[in-house]
Amino acid sequence: MHRTIEAFLAARPFERGPWLAVGFALGIACWAVLPGPWQWSGFLALCGAAAMGGLLIDSEGDLGHLRAALIGIALMLGAGCGTIWIKSALVGMPGIARPEVAVMQGRVIDRQVEGARDRVRLLVSAYVEGHPKPLLVRLNLPDAGDSPGLVEGAEVRLRARLMPPAPPMLPGSYDFARAAWFQGLAATGNVVGPVTLVAPAREGWSLRQWQQRLADHVRAQLSGSPGTIAAAFASGDRGAIAQTDEDAMRDAGLTHLLSISGLHVSAVIAGAYFLTIRLLALFPFIALRVRLPLLAAGVGAGVGLFYTVLTGAEVPTVRSVAGSLLVLTALALGRDPLSLRLLATAALIVMLLWPEAVLGPSFQMSFASVIAIVSFSTAAPAKAFLAHSHEGRVTRLARHLAMLLMTGLVIELSLMPISLFHFHGAGIYGAAANVIAIPLTTVLTMPLIALGLALDVFGLGAPAWWAVGKSLELLLWLAHLVAAQPGAVTMMPGMNGGTFALFVVGLLWLALWTGQVRLWGFAPIALGVAAVLLTRTPDVLVSGDGHHVGITGEGPDLLVLRAVREESYTRTALLENAGMTGDAVALEDWKGARCNQDFCAISLTRGGRRFDLLMARGKDLVAVPVLAAACARADIVVADRRLPSACKPRLLKADRALLGQTGGLAIDLVSGRVRSVAETQGEHGWFRRPPPYRPRARRDWPAPVASGAPEPSST
Repeated sequence: MHRTIEAFLAARPFERGPWLAVGFALGIACWAVLPGPWQWSGFLALCGAAAMGGLLIDSEGDLGHLRAALIGIALMLGAGCGTIWIKSALVGMPGIARPEVAVMQGRVIDRQVEGARDRVRLLVSAYVEGHPKPLLVRLNLPDAGDSPGLVEGAEVRLRARLMPPAPPMLPGSYDFARAAWFQGLAATGNVVGPVTLVAPAREGWSLRQWQQRLADHVRAQLSGSPGTIAAAFASGDRGAIAQTDEDAMRDAGLTHLLSISGLHVSAVIAGAYFLTIRLLALFPFIALRVRLPLLAAGVGAGVGLFYTVLTGAEVPTVRSVAGSLLVLTALALGRDPLSLRLLATAALIVMLLWPEAVLGPSFQMSFASVIAIVSFSTAAPAKAFLAHSHEGRVTRLARHLAMLLMTGLVIELSLMPISLFHFHGAGIYGAAANVIAIPLTTVLTMPLIALGLALDVFGLGAPAWWAVGKSLELLLWLAHLVAAQPGAVTMMPGMNGGTFALFVVGLLWLALWTGQVRLWGFAPIALGVAAVLLTRTPDVLVSGDGHHVGITGEGPDLLVLRAVREESYTRTALLENAGMTGDAVALEDWKGARCNQDFCAISLTRGGRRFDLLMARGKDLVAVPVLAAACARADIVVADRRLPSACKPRLLKADRALLGQTGGLAIDLVSGRVRSVAETQGEHGWFRRPPPYRPRARRDWPAPVASGAPEPSST
C-alpha cells in the first residue's frame, strides 16, 4: 500500500503543493468543529505525533515523498489550528452579558452611510456605563439624527439600546456572534435620542470621507439604481442600493458583482497592465531598453493596491489583490499565471492574516470559483476543445463562447454546495446570467466608469456616464428577468457539516489532481448528493429565545407563531432553514390552529403519528393548574419564558430555561432528532451559556391571574 502511495505522489510533483494549503484550512476547520481547549490540545498533540512518525520513515529509502507528505500535512494541520486559536485569544472580545440601555462616550472609528435604509452605521470605541474597559460597539443612527460632525475621529456622547452579538437564530443560521468575536465587537444596537459632539475630528485626510465623496460624486452624475451600483463599483459603497435590486441580483446569481472582490480587482489590474504595456510599446526608445511586462506588472500592482485601499480594504478585496499580485509576479517572471500553486500561496497568505475567513462563505466561494476556473481551463479536454486553430473565426468564436458557458456552469456547480450550506438556497440560472453579466461589467461598465471619472476632471464626463447608465440598466434588467423566472432559486433545508465535508473533499479531489484518478472525487460528491436528497425538512423550528416558532409540512407556506415583517431577518431565517420559498402565515390566521391571547395549539400528523404542540405567545401569568393540564395533553410545549415544573409535556418542554442552554432548535418529529445551536458551538468564546436553570419550588411561584390555555386542536 505504501509503495502505491509513494509512486502516486512521485508521479505528481506539481500537484502536491496545493494540498498543504488544504491542510492548513482543514486545521482551522477542526478548531471550529472541536468543542474546547482540551480537544484542541489533543488535536495539536496528534499532529505533532504524526509529524514525529513521519520522521521515523527512512528518508534515504524509496519512501521520501510519503515521508514529506505525512510531515507536511501534519504540520500544516497543526499550524492552521494553532493560528486561529492564537488569533481568537488575542482579538476576541466577549459580548455584553445582556441587553441594556446605556450612556456612552467615545470616538467614532468608522462611518457608513446606508441611504437605502435611511440610516448611518457608526463604529464607536467608547466607555459604556457599567463596563470598566472601553468597548467596540456598532450602532445604527437614523438619518434624522445625523450631523456633519459625526465623522471618523469625532468624540461623541450618546445613549443607545445595546444587544449582545446574536448567536445563530436556528441550527445552520448565520453566526453573527462568531464574526463579531473576531472583529472585536462587544455589542450592536440603536442610538436613542440625540448625539452630542464632545470634540470634533482632527483635520486631515480620511479614507472613509474620500470614499463617501467619490460615491456621492458618482451618484450625482448618474441617478437612480444605475447610480447606486456605479457608486458601489467605484468606491465599494453599497449602502444606497435598493433592496429590490439587491434581491434580484442575489436570486439571479449576480450578487457577487456588488461586492468589491476578485472580479473587480482583476479587471482593474488587468486593464492597467494591458493599457501600460500597449502604450509603452508605442515608444521604441522605452520598449527596446525596458522589460515591458515587468514595468506593466509594477503599474498594475500599484493601481490594484490603490483600488483596494480606495474601496475600504475589506478582507475579500485584500484576498483578491494578494492573488492578483502573485499573478503579476508570474507574468513578470515569464511563468504560467494560471497555477494552482500560486492560488494556494495566496490562500496561505490570507489564512495567516485572517484564519477565521475560512469559516465564512466569502472565502469559500471566491477561492472555489477561481479553483474551478483554473482546474477546468487547464484540463486536457478543455485544452483539446480550444485547440482547433485551423477552423474559421466564426467557429473558433463559437468554441470560446461555449467554453465560457461551460466554465460558468462548472463554477455554479462548484458553488452550489457552499450556497446550500450557508444560505440554504442556490441559483439555477446563474451560469447563463453570468456569461452575459461578467463580460458586460468587466469589459464595458468598469472601463466606462474609469473613463467618466477621468473626463470629469475636465468637465467632459457626461457621455461616458450616459453609457455607464445604459450598461447598468441592461445589467439590472437581466437580474430582474432571471430572478423572476420560475425556479430561479432552489431552497433546501440546512445541510449538516458532514454532508458539506463530503462535497468539499470531492470537489478538491477533482480540482487538484489530474488524470483519471481525479474521477474518484465523484464518489464523495455522490454520497453528498444522496445525503442532501434524503435530508428531511425539520417539522418545527424554534428560535433561541422561544419567541418565534415555524411549522412546516402544512402546505406551501410556513406557519409561524407570531406575524413577521416581510423583509425581516426573522422571516428570512425561518424560511431559509425550512427550505421553503412560500410565505410566512401566522398561526392565528390558519384554520387548523386554535389560538387565544396566551397560547396557540396545533396538532400535526407525521409518520402516521399525531403530535400535539402548545406554544405560548402572551405575557400574562397563567393559572398553574390550567397550564399543567394543558401541558399534560401536549407532546411539545414552547415558551419564551420559564415554565413551572408542573408543566410536563409528553416529549419536550422548550421554555426559556432549556433554550438558554441549547439555543435555537430544529425538531424532526418522525425520527425524534432535535438539533440545537449549542451542539455546534462548543466552548468557543463567542457562545456563552447561562448557568443551569433550577426551577423554583412551587411555593415561590407568583400568584396566577385568571387565564387559560386552549386544548390542542383535534384537526
